[in-house]
Order: sequence, then C-alpha cells, then structure tokens
Amino acid sequence: MKYSDNALNILTTKFYKGIGNAWIAKNLKGNESVETIVSLLNKKIKGEPTSVDEFERLKNKFEKILVEKFDNEFCDGIVALGDNDFPQHRGNVKESERPNFLYYKGNIDLLSIYNKNITVIGLLNPEGDIEERERNIVKQFVKNDATIVSGLAFGCDSISHQQALDSNGKTVAILPSPLSSIMPARNKGLAFQIIEEGGLLVTEYGNDFKSKMELSSRYKERDRLQALFCDTIVLAASYAQNSAERWEMFGQKLDSGARLAMGYAKDYGILRAVMYDEHIDNDNPMFDLNRDLIKEQKDITIITQDNIFDTVKKIIQKNPPVKNKTAIQGNLFD
Repeated sequence: MKYSDNALNILTTKFYKGIGNAWIAKNLKGNESVETIVSLLNKKIKGEPTSVDEFERLKNKFEKILVEKFDNEFCDGIVALGDNDFPQHRGNVKESERPNFLYYKGNIDLLSIYNKNITVIGLLNPEGDIEERERNIVKQFVKNDATIVSGLAFGCDSISHQQALDSNGKTVAILPSPLSSIMPARNKGLAFQIIEEGGLLVTEYGNDFKSKMELSSRYKERDRLQALFCDTIVLAASYAQNSAERWEMFGQKLDSGARLAMGYAKDYGILRAVMYDEHIDNDNPMFDLNRDLIKEQKDITIITQDNIFDTVKKIIQKNPPVKNKTAIQGNLFD
C-alpha cells in the first residue's frame, strides 16, 4: 500500500482530541516536520502537552495498524494534504469541509483538478424513463471526455457509474464506508468493475461506523465530496424535502442525499444542472427537487431531451480542464 511520511503525520495529527479538518486546513500545508506539528498542537490541545517522542510513538502505532489492516486487495494507498497526488477540491470550500486525508483504490489521478469531472446523482428508486434519460446524459458527457463521479448508491448513482463503464469511460465512486466494507454491499460487484476498468473508489474512512447517527453523518460527508470534487453536478431526479406532504405520501422515507449534494454545490460555487422536461415531468413527484431548483435559482442549467447534445458541450466548455499548473498555485491552500 502506498503512503507518504506526510500522510502518516496527518493521520497522527487527526488522532489528537479537538483536532479536526478545520484546524488542519488552517494550520498545516503538508510536509511540516514533526517538531513543527507538535509545537502547533501544543498551542491547541488542553491539558498535558504532547511531545515529539509521543507523536512518533503514535505515528509508529498507526503505521503498524495500516500495514496489518490494509493490503492491496482493498486499498492501494492513502493520500493527505501536502502529497503531490492529493486531489485539490473545486470551488470555495470553508476550512471545516475541506478533505485532508483519503483512502483510495484505483486511479487517484481521476480526481485531479486537471481532469474534467461531472457528478451525476439522484434518487434511489427512479421509475419510468428516468434511467434511459440519465443514461443518455452520461453517455454524452463520456463522449466529451468527462469522468463521471457518483456515490455508488442504488438507483441514479448506480446508473451513472454503469453507463460510464458501458460507454468505455472512467468513473469515480465516493463511499461513506471503508474500502474493506463496500456500502451498499449489493454493489460490491459494480465497485470491483469500476476498479477493473480503470476507475476509482475513494473514502475518508478507514473504520466501520459505530452507530446509525455516525453513518448518517458519513453520508452527508460523502455528499459534500461529490460536490467539491466535480466541475459540474447534475441532478437526474429527486424528491424535495416536503414531497411527502405535497403528494400525500405520508410514512414514506424520501431521499435526501441528492438534495444535500446540490446544496453543497451551491455553497461552493460549483456549476449545477438538472435533467428536466416540463411537458412530461411537471406532475411527477420524483422531479420535485429539480423543479424547485429551477424556480428558486437562476444559475441552474436545464438538460432536456431536445437540448442534451448542445447543453452537455456547453457544460464541458464552461470549465475546461486546467492545463497550466501555475494557474492554480494561488488556490492550492487558500
């Protein structure tokens, strides 16, 4: 398994009580010496200060766990803030929501800011012609050299991954679970196919969740990664927060992941698009969120069956891949 000394330092730093993503993003650029990290930690942690010896002891412990727990069957490597191959997020992301440590299996370069990434998401139980229409959109993005990002969930996520593969394209699955315990379990076959065909599985988690509350939190964190690692996010179809009331579907648990991801994208300034045809989707509750986004916000691109070819090309052209590394140096750790 591939990892750097810097990644071990970041992992060890995260162990200390009160140290989260925001503190790391604010205080570390990556590749600091252990002495520098310990000095910074002692300005933050309460109680007895830590030491270089204590930090090194913890670091050796974590490295031993990594070697024993992970192998190339499940995990190819770990990347952390400061590593050359650690992917730069898109958009304006506040410190507390910036990732600083990722486990991966497959081609981590697919998350590079030089790559054109399109996230395609939606609800768990699409009906009617939603699947066919979503597949057509994904197919066009792949034809335009985009990598498809999604969350490996049932329904629209699985459709986007599978169509990317069927179109001989690359796809990235962002997981709420460790790589050794793929969720949902029934999509393990799809996950393995993604890797076999040159794609990527990535997660922030090395351990299984301990409670339903923790799992719920991980899904939200996964939703944010879907937004910040793409150039444009596309919503195939989704219920809105109040769809159950609108359509008297009381007692039904409706999807929220797509809604959260679209909300994160708005906050980050990531381009957003929705699949919607007014003449056929107007009375379908599965397009409630799509309709709401169109009505409430002016910056939503609408993909219809009639404009799909031109609109996909316009989306690709709005954010062409970065070709000059110096062009992003000022944003690397803003």
